[in-house]
Amino acid sequence: MMRKQRNMKYKRKVPTVEAFQLNRDAEINAPGWFARDVKKEMIYFDRCITDGAIFIYGCTINTGCGKLRAKIGDYIVKESSGEIRPYKSKDFARIFERM
Repeated sequence: MMRKQRNMKYKRKVPTVEAFQLNRDAEINAPGWFARDVKKEMIYFDRCITDGAIFIYGCTINTGCGKLRAKIGDYIVKESSGEIRPYKSKDFARIFERM
């Protein structure tokens, strides 16, 4: 006799990562791993001039798969593999939880 299988739910395990939320002060308060990649020109700040002042509105991250863009409010994540990539706020909240 065959037993009926119950619907089982599983939670995906995500490795621990380092992350921060991109803001207009990122040049000053970004973590060291992000600042190092800016210095190595792997990450560029996207800027605009408004009323004579320069503002950061995002950043461009060069990866092995191409360029990824982040806007103010997005999260920048250093994956367990060392790769840096952006996540939109809603995606970040769905995938990661604060430790």
